[in-house]
Amino acid sequence: MTTPQSTRVAVPRAGEVTALHYGAATPPRATLVLAHGAGTNQRHRSVIGLATGIAARGVDVVTFNFLYTEQGRRTPDRAPVLEQTWTAVVEAVAEQLPADRRLVVGGKSMGGRIASMVVAEPPAGSAWTRVSGLVLLGYPLHPPGKPAQLRTAHLPAIQVPILLVHGTRDAFGPREEIEPVFQALPTRVDYHFIDRGDHSFGVPKSTGLTDAMVLDAVSDHVAGWILG
Repeated sequence: MTTPQSTRVAVPRAGEVTALHYGAATPPRATLVLAHGAGTNQRHRSVIGLATGIAARGVDVVTFNFLYTEQGRRTPDRAPVLEQTWTAVVEAVAEQLPADRRLVVGGKSMGGRIASMVVAEPPAGSAWTRVSGLVLLGYPLHPPGKPAQLRTAHLPAIQVPILLVHGTRDAFGPREEIEPVFQALPTRVDYHFIDRGDHSFGVPKSTGLTDAMVLDAVSDHVAGWILG
Protein backbone atom coordinates (compact mmCIF):
# COMPACT_ATOMS: atom_id res chain seq x y z
CA MET A 1 0.00 0.00 0.00
CA THR A 2 1.37 3.41 -0.99
CA THR A 3 1.71 5.83 1.91
CA PRO A 4 -0.76 8.70 1.40
CA GLN A 5 0.54 12.25 1.13
CA SER A 6 -0.48 14.43 4.06
CA THR A 7 -1.38 18.12 3.77
CA ARG A 8 -2.93 20.74 6.04
CA VAL A 9 -6.08 22.58 5.05
CA ALA A 10 -7.10 25.84 6.70
CA VAL A 11 -10.75 26.19 7.69
CA PRO A 12 -11.35 29.97 7.81
CA ARG A 13 -11.88 31.34 11.32
CA ALA A 14 -12.01 27.82 12.73
CA GLY A 15 -8.64 26.05 12.52
CA GLU A 16 -6.88 23.49 10.38
CA VAL A 17 -7.47 19.88 9.44
CA THR A 18 -5.32 17.14 7.95
CA ALA A 19 -6.08 15.75 4.50
CA LEU A 20 -4.56 12.58 3.02
CA HIS A 21 -4.10 12.02 -0.71
CA TYR A 22 -4.17 8.43 -1.97
CA GLY A 23 -2.73 8.52 -5.49
CA ALA A 24 -4.45 6.42 -8.14
CA ALA A 25 -2.65 3.33 -9.39
CA THR A 26 -3.16 4.49 -12.98
CA PRO A 27 -3.35 7.99 -14.51
CA PRO A 28 -6.56 9.29 -12.91
CA ARG A 29 -9.57 10.68 -14.70
CA ALA A 30 -11.40 11.50 -11.46
CA THR A 31 -10.81 12.53 -7.86
CA LEU A 32 -13.04 11.49 -4.96
CA VAL A 33 -13.06 13.55 -1.76
CA LEU A 34 -14.21 11.16 0.97
CA ALA A 35 -15.36 12.07 4.50
CA HIS A 36 -15.50 9.86 7.57
CA GLY A 37 -18.55 9.14 9.72
CA ALA A 38 -19.44 10.70 13.08
CA GLY A 39 -17.76 8.11 15.29
CA THR A 40 -14.54 7.57 13.36
CA ASN A 41 -11.81 9.56 11.62
CA GLN A 42 -9.83 9.30 8.41
CA ARG A 43 -7.42 6.83 10.04
CA HIS A 44 -10.18 4.31 10.73
CA ARG A 45 -9.54 0.98 9.02
CA SER A 46 -12.75 1.22 6.98
CA VAL A 47 -11.86 4.66 5.60
CA ILE A 48 -8.33 3.53 4.79
CA GLY A 49 -9.67 0.34 3.22
CA LEU A 50 -12.03 2.24 0.97
CA ALA A 51 -9.51 4.93 0.07
CA THR A 52 -6.80 2.44 -0.87
CA GLY A 53 -9.24 0.15 -2.66
CA ILE A 54 -10.74 2.93 -4.77
CA ALA A 55 -7.31 4.41 -5.54
CA ALA A 56 -6.09 0.99 -6.66
CA ARG A 57 -8.88 1.04 -9.24
CA GLY A 58 -7.79 4.30 -10.86
CA VAL A 59 -9.44 7.09 -8.85
CA ASP A 60 -7.47 9.64 -6.84
CA VAL A 61 -8.89 9.77 -3.30
CA VAL A 62 -8.57 12.54 -0.72
CA THR A 63 -9.76 11.93 2.85
CA PHE A 64 -9.83 14.45 5.69
CA ASN A 65 -10.70 14.94 9.33
CA PHE A 66 -13.46 17.20 10.51
CA LEU A 67 -12.33 19.78 13.05
CA TYR A 68 -13.70 17.92 16.08
CA THR A 69 -11.81 14.72 15.22
CA GLU A 70 -8.67 16.68 14.34
CA GLN A 71 -8.84 18.26 17.80
CA GLY A 72 -9.50 14.97 19.59
CA ARG A 73 -13.11 15.69 20.49
CA ARG A 74 -15.86 13.07 20.28
CA THR A 75 -18.90 15.26 19.75
CA PRO A 76 -19.36 16.35 16.12
CA ASP A 77 -19.26 20.04 15.29
CA ARG A 78 -22.50 21.80 14.45
CA ALA A 79 -23.67 21.51 10.85
CA PRO A 80 -22.39 24.94 9.70
CA VAL A 81 -18.86 24.09 10.88
CA LEU A 82 -19.02 20.63 9.27
CA GLU A 83 -20.13 22.26 6.02
CA GLN A 84 -17.41 24.91 6.29
CA THR A 85 -14.79 22.18 6.72
CA TRP A 86 -16.12 20.31 3.69
CA THR A 87 -15.97 23.48 1.60
CA ALA A 88 -12.42 24.31 2.67
CA VAL A 89 -11.23 20.84 1.65
CA VAL A 90 -13.07 20.87 -1.69
CA GLU A 91 -11.62 24.30 -2.50
CA ALA A 92 -8.10 23.11 -1.65
CA VAL A 93 -8.48 19.95 -3.75
CA ALA A 94 -10.02 21.78 -6.71
CA GLU A 95 -7.10 24.22 -6.84
CA GLN A 96 -4.80 21.31 -7.70
CA LEU A 97 -7.01 19.56 -10.25
CA PRO A 98 -6.59 19.73 -14.03
CA ALA A 99 -9.54 21.35 -15.77
CA ASP A 100 -10.64 18.03 -17.29
CA ARG A 101 -10.51 16.04 -14.03
CA ARG A 102 -13.88 14.87 -12.70
CA LEU A 103 -14.52 15.83 -9.07
CA VAL A 104 -16.80 13.63 -6.93
CA VAL A 105 -17.60 14.01 -3.23
CA GLY A 106 -19.05 11.65 -0.68
CA GLY A 107 -18.62 9.96 2.63
CA LYS A 108 -19.70 7.51 5.25
CA SER A 109 -22.92 8.27 7.14
CA MET A 110 -22.64 11.82 8.58
CA GLY A 111 -19.75 12.70 6.26
CA GLY A 112 -21.87 11.87 3.22
CA ARG A 113 -24.96 13.56 4.65
CA ILE A 114 -23.09 16.84 5.16
CA ALA A 115 -21.68 16.59 1.63
CA SER A 116 -25.21 16.12 0.31
CA MET A 117 -26.34 19.25 2.16
CA VAL A 118 -23.64 21.38 0.52
CA VAL A 119 -24.23 19.80 -2.90
CA ALA A 120 -27.92 20.67 -2.53
CA GLU A 121 -27.10 24.35 -1.96
CA PRO A 122 -23.49 25.00 -3.02
CA PRO A 123 -21.85 28.31 -2.07
CA ALA A 124 -22.02 30.78 -4.96
CA GLY A 125 -18.83 30.92 -6.99
CA SER A 126 -17.23 28.05 -5.08
CA ALA A 127 -15.44 24.93 -6.31
CA TRP A 128 -18.59 22.97 -5.55
CA THR A 129 -19.81 23.94 -9.02
CA ARG A 130 -17.20 21.44 -10.31
CA VAL A 131 -18.70 18.54 -8.35
CA SER A 132 -20.25 16.06 -10.77
CA GLY A 133 -21.27 13.20 -8.51
CA LEU A 134 -22.16 12.25 -4.93
CA VAL A 135 -21.30 8.94 -3.22
CA LEU A 136 -23.32 8.16 -0.09
CA LEU A 137 -21.98 5.26 1.99
CA GLY A 138 -24.71 4.33 4.44
CA TYR A 139 -26.98 7.38 4.42
CA PRO A 140 -28.39 8.11 7.93
CA LEU A 141 -32.03 8.52 6.94
CA HIS A 142 -33.09 8.89 10.58
CA PRO A 143 -31.70 8.12 14.06
CA PRO A 144 -32.08 4.44 15.01
CA GLY A 145 -35.56 3.75 16.33
CA LYS A 146 -36.84 7.20 15.34
CA PRO A 147 -38.19 6.84 11.78
CA ALA A 148 -40.21 10.07 12.04
CA GLN A 149 -37.04 12.18 12.36
CA LEU A 150 -36.17 12.13 8.67
CA ARG A 151 -33.08 13.86 7.29
CA THR A 152 -34.46 14.34 3.81
CA ALA A 153 -35.63 17.95 3.37
CA HIS A 154 -32.60 18.98 1.28
CA LEU A 155 -32.36 15.89 -0.91
CA PRO A 156 -34.76 17.01 -3.72
CA ALA A 157 -32.49 20.01 -4.44
CA ILE A 158 -29.53 17.79 -5.41
CA GLN A 159 -28.87 17.97 -9.14
CA VAL A 160 -25.79 15.74 -9.56
CA PRO A 161 -26.00 11.93 -9.94
CA ILE A 162 -25.93 9.92 -6.72
CA LEU A 163 -24.51 6.51 -5.85
CA LEU A 164 -26.11 5.09 -2.70
CA VAL A 165 -24.24 2.21 -1.05
CA HIS A 166 -26.36 0.89 1.80
CA GLY A 167 -26.85 -2.12 4.04
CA THR A 168 -30.28 -3.73 3.72
CA ARG A 169 -30.64 -3.95 7.53
CA ASP A 170 -29.18 -0.53 8.36
CA ALA A 171 -30.74 0.69 11.64
CA PHE A 172 -30.54 4.27 10.33
CA GLY A 173 -32.94 3.28 7.54
CA PRO A 174 -33.26 -0.22 6.05
CA ARG A 175 -33.75 -0.78 2.35
CA GLU A 176 -37.53 -0.70 2.46
CA GLU A 177 -37.40 2.80 4.01
CA ILE A 178 -34.55 4.41 2.15
CA GLU A 179 -35.11 3.17 -1.40
CA PRO A 180 -38.46 4.95 -1.92
CA VAL A 181 -36.95 8.23 -0.67
CA PHE A 182 -34.12 8.18 -3.20
CA GLN A 183 -36.26 6.81 -6.02
CA ALA A 184 -38.44 9.91 -5.71
CA LEU A 185 -35.55 12.34 -6.27
CA PRO A 186 -35.40 14.23 -9.58
CA THR A 187 -31.74 13.32 -10.18
CA ARG A 188 -30.29 9.97 -11.27
CA VAL A 189 -29.67 7.58 -8.38
CA ASP A 190 -27.80 4.28 -8.64
CA TYR A 191 -27.77 1.71 -5.86
CA HIS A 192 -25.49 -0.92 -4.39
CA PHE A 193 -27.28 -2.69 -1.55
CA ILE A 194 -25.24 -4.90 0.76
CA ASP A 195 -27.37 -7.93 1.54
CA ARG A 196 -27.94 -8.15 5.32
CA GLY A 197 -25.41 -5.37 5.84
CA ASP A 198 -25.68 -3.04 8.83
CA HIS A 199 -24.79 0.66 9.03
CA SER A 200 -21.08 -0.19 9.09
CA PHE A 201 -21.53 -2.65 6.20
CA GLY A 202 -21.00 -5.56 8.58
CA VAL A 203 -22.73 -8.78 7.52
CA PRO A 204 -23.52 -12.00 9.43
CA LYS A 205 -20.79 -14.65 9.54
CA SER A 206 -23.23 -17.01 7.80
CA THR A 207 -22.69 -15.07 4.57
CA GLY A 208 -19.10 -16.26 4.45
CA LEU A 209 -17.97 -12.66 3.81
CA THR A 210 -15.32 -10.83 5.80
CA ASP A 211 -15.24 -7.06 6.34
CA ALA A 212 -12.31 -6.86 3.91
CA MET A 213 -14.28 -8.70 1.23
CA VAL A 214 -17.26 -6.36 1.64
CA LEU A 215 -15.07 -3.24 1.46
CA ASP A 216 -13.32 -4.65 -1.61
CA ALA A 217 -16.67 -5.09 -3.35
CA VAL A 218 -17.75 -1.58 -2.34
CA SER A 219 -14.47 -0.12 -3.63
CA ASP A 220 -14.99 -1.91 -6.93
CA HIS A 221 -18.53 -0.60 -7.27
CA VAL A 222 -17.65 2.99 -6.30
CA ALA A 223 -14.67 3.21 -8.65
CA GLY A 224 -16.66 1.64 -11.48
CA TRP A 225 -19.49 4.13 -10.97
CA ILE A 226 -17.15 7.13 -10.91
CA LEU A 227 -15.24 6.05 -14.00
CA GLY A 228 -18.20 4.61 -15.89
